[in-house]
Amino acid sequence: MPIKRISSGGEFETKIGYCRAVVAGGFVHVAGTVGAGDDVVAQCSSALKTIAEALEKAGASMADAVRVNYYLSDAAEFEACWPLLAQTFGDNPPAATMIECHLIDPKFRIEIELTAFVSDT
Repeated sequence: MPIKRISSGGEFETKIGYCRAVVAGGFVHVAGTVGAGDDVVAQCSSALKTIAEALEKAGASMADAVRVNYYLSDAAEFEACWPLLAQTFGDNPPAATMIECHLIDPKFRIEIELTAFVSDT
């Protein structure tokens, strides 16, 4: 099966040399994604939208997510995102991990990395 690369045109894709997502071996691997906004919930929502768009281009959706990693500069902010994440994944929650770390720019509060199953690759 050929590897399919999906770009979202994000500013860091060309600066760093990566693409938003790669479809390979029956899975779509979405790169760590940050979002726009003034607070962690707005950034989380924006990042999830970008991820959903990449998944759609790959022939998948959030319902196909099998693994998600959340990276936050302040772990105490994660709880504010829980309602949005529960709504996003609903009855199809992926395995998940949250890690507190430094992000690429201090303005970013959350980065989300996701892997989803693609049934027809």
